[in-house]
Amino acid sequence: MATWIWIVIIVVVVVAIVLIALAARQRRTAALRQRFGPEYDRAVETREGRRAAETDLREREKQRARLDIRPLPEGMRTRFAAEWRDVQERFADEPSGAVMAADRLVYRVMEARGYPMADFDAQADLVSVDHPDVVENYRFAHAVQEQAQAQRASTEDLREALLRHRSLFDELLRADDDQADAVTEPEPTGITGRPGANGAGLRPHLGGRHDLVGRHAAGPPDPVSRRPGGR
Repeated sequence: MATWIWIVIIVVVVVAIVLIALAARQRRTAALRQRFGPEYDRAVETREGRRAAETDLREREKQRARLDIRPLPEGMRTRFAAEWRDVQERFADEPSGAVMAADRLVYRVMEARGYPMADFDAQADLVSVDHPDVVENYRFAHAVQEQAQAQRASTEDLREALLRHRSLFDELLRADDDQADAVTEPEPTGITGRPGANGAGLRPHLGGRHDLVGRHAAGPPDPVSRRPGGR
């Protein structure tokens, strides 16, 4: 067989291998985008590149697969839901204390379900595998809680933080068969609206490193009743 024919065959084989590799990479990218949604875009931004972001997301999946994340028993779910209603009622008189209590309550629920709780950033990354549509709400709410501890959060910031905490809380309490759809109703005076994925319908009020949700928020904020005490 002529030499040029062998060269053509080799080129065709190399091109085929490259195309197969590219197609496989595109499938992996599509699968990660579908699983992580807006969290995929956040990872690309924070990791400064798609390859590093996808490596990070796959590592999260591996770490999550090693955990025993379990649904809450019915009695525990009921108790946690009652505690949340108490937290919401407390907001009218103690907005800062209510948000800090909400942060602790979400922490306890995650711990009860089996998430490791030593480091917040690592914990949020693992939560993103199971709850990618609301994990950014959790980061935002936790950032406001830290500002509340330093007495630097306004009442409006605190109101949004409580709503965003609630978005993850509702998902964490929901049974695997989706039997628990509205465990935290009703809402008390002064807390209105329900945040959607990554705070849709809410606007961020924090700047700098705490302005974590603004790039995913959509639409104007839901109407909220104004109470004195904002700083």
